Amino acid sequence: MDAYLNIVRKVLDQGQIKENRTGVNTIAVAGAMFEHDMARGFPLLTTKYVPFALVAQELEFFIKGITDKNWLRDRNNHIWDEWCSPAKVTYGHDDVTRKKMMDERELGPIYGFQWRHFGGGYQAWDKAPVPAGVDQLKHLVATLETNPDDRRMIVSAWNPVDLHQMALPPCHYGFQVTVINGRLNLLWNQRSVDTALGLPFNIASYGLLLTLLALESGFKPGTLVGFLGDTHIYETHVQGLRQQLERKPFALPGIENTPFSSIFDWQYKNTVLTGYQHHPAIRFDIAV
Repeated sequence: MDAYLNIVRKVLDQGQIKENRTGVNTIAVAGAMFEHDMARGFPLLTTKYVPFALVAQELEFFIKGITDKNWLRDRNNHIWDEWCSPAKVTYGHDDVTRKKMMDERELGPIYGFQWRHFGGGYQAWDKAPVPAGVDQLKHLVATLETNPDDRRMIVSAWNPVDLHQMALPPCHYGFQVTVINGRLNLLWNQRSVDTALGLPFNIASYGLLLTLLALESGFKPGTLVGFLGDTHIYETHVQGLRQQLERKPFALPGIENTPFSSIFDWQYKNTVLTGYQHHPAIRFDIAV
């Protein structure tokens, strides 16, 4: 997928060394843009293996507004293991703190909570918010049905009031949906972009969300666009990314969906990849 590989090249060629909270330096650029026409195939990297099931599980987790890390762990999904709400365990790099963060299931009012309960009074993963807040995703779906030409179909995960309770302030902090000439487009904004590990997941996740919203509303899938802020490569990831650049991409896969009544009832098992041909996985250590 050239759009992704070109971002990798840009950061490697133009990036500057930058320190950050993780203790692992990055090579960073101020801004990049990702763009992909969904008619060309589903945007899942082929220059390395990307576990689509983990992407789909996390998206279901967000759509349902779940904030319990164990929901993912019960599905053998460990992408949120290292984090927890700082209201439960204060962030730290030492081994004792890392274990406490790993063991704590509470993630706080992260992405899905904001999508489904923006402005709600967050209590805990197992308690309903009081007040309930605004269901932004439900409102977006309703607007697609009643006024698809609307230019205000926006969902925000950035809520300054709740940041102190979140396991991580949202990296991808909002998205907009537009409909042009019968095609549904999704444009997301991201403040911090881990090019090696996070960005391939973000691309696939929003590509899947675009597809689900198109199915929900009866429009054709259109263009996926990412507006990327601090776009960086950790110094420990450079070798693996250079290896990816040497690989020839395969044709993009497709996806198939078994019937579901609405996006709110969709489960990750309803969607499967077809024809996913890929190069071997490349291990990138996560910077917490």
